[in-house]
Parts: sequence; structure tokens; C-alpha cells
Amino acid sequence: MKIVRRLYDWVLHWVTTPYGTLALFCLAFAESSFFPIPPDVLLIALCIATPRLSFRYALLTAIGSVLGGILGYGIGHGLWEAVSEHFFRYVPGFTEAVFAKVQTLFATYDFWTVFTAGFTPIPYKVITIGAGVFEINFLVFIFASIIGRSLRFFLVAALIYRYGAAVRDFIEKYFNLLTLVFMLLLIGGFLIIKYLF
Repeated sequence: MKIVRRLYDWVLHWVTTPYGTLALFCLAFAESSFFPIPPDVLLIALCIATPRLSFRYALLTAIGSVLGGILGYGIGHGLWEAVSEHFFRYVPGFTEAVFAKVQTLFATYDFWTVFTAGFTPIPYKVITIGAGVFEINFLVFIFASIIGRSLRFFLVAALIYRYGAAVRDFIEKYFNLLTLVFMLLLIGGFLIIKYLF
């Protein structure tokens, strides 16, 4: 918990710098293809610091995430043979078994697979790269990504815009519990892919 708390404090420090929005965009972009930390933490911190800009931050996060998803699609489509071993070895959520199940999902539910990963704790990066590897329709991929990612980040922004300081106080009071819930959701996302599909 101490490590997570330090990470939380480090993320919050961007709020007091001129680089908060740039860091948010970069984190959203990187998380969609290879970076393990989701952008929600920084999005929440920035929205809490300036609730009136919440929807602007959500839009920036969604744009960065979808663009990062396009990078993931490109990696899968054009570079997968060269980089697959690296992803299987170093990126959480990437295993050959999981990837085989992702292929099955895409064969039947291409739009819903991308949308679900964009909106839920299911690791979006696995889906973005998988979409490129298995060559799902690019426009379907973009459309599903825009909807899923936007709904996720704008929901966060709307809650903070509406409740503001109350959300901050809640996070501070129940930080340890929320961290546990977040980790369970993240692990649950991997398990959904592994066991249900």
C-alpha cells in the first residue's frame, strides 16, 4: 500500500506543475499499447484540482487513449512478429493463451470486444494490439474505441464535476480500500479474458 500511496502522491504532484495536461495525454496514449498504469488516476487528480475543467481533461484523455490505441493497432498489424516476444515477456496481460482467446472474441464480436475493453478494467492494450494482429476492420476499431474510452473518462469527469471536493475527501478517507478495489477490478479484467472467453 505504501508504494501505491507514493505513486498516488507522485501522480498528484503533476497537478501543481505546468505539465499536468501534457502528462495526462502522454499517460493515456502510452497506456493504450504498452504502459501498465491507467490514466484514470491522473485524470481524477486533475479534475479534483480544477472541477470546471473536468470535461476538457476527459476529452484530452479520450483523444490520447484512442490515438494510443491506433499505435497499438499499428504495432499489431505491422510489427507483431518482431515485437511479440517482448510483449509476452514484459507487458502485463499478454500471454499466448490470452491472445488466442482474444482472436476468438474478434472473430465473433469485434465491435463489442473493443468497446468492452475501452470501458471496463479489461486491459485495453491487449485488445488494441490484438485488433491489429487479427486485422479487424479499422473503422470498427476506431468507432468502438471512441465510444468506449469516451464513456469511461467522461463518466469520471461528470462525477467529479458534480461532486467535486466530496469525491476528493472520499478518496482520501478510503484510499486503501479503493486501491484494493481497483486492483481487484484490474485482476478481474485479466481473469475475464483468461477464463470466460
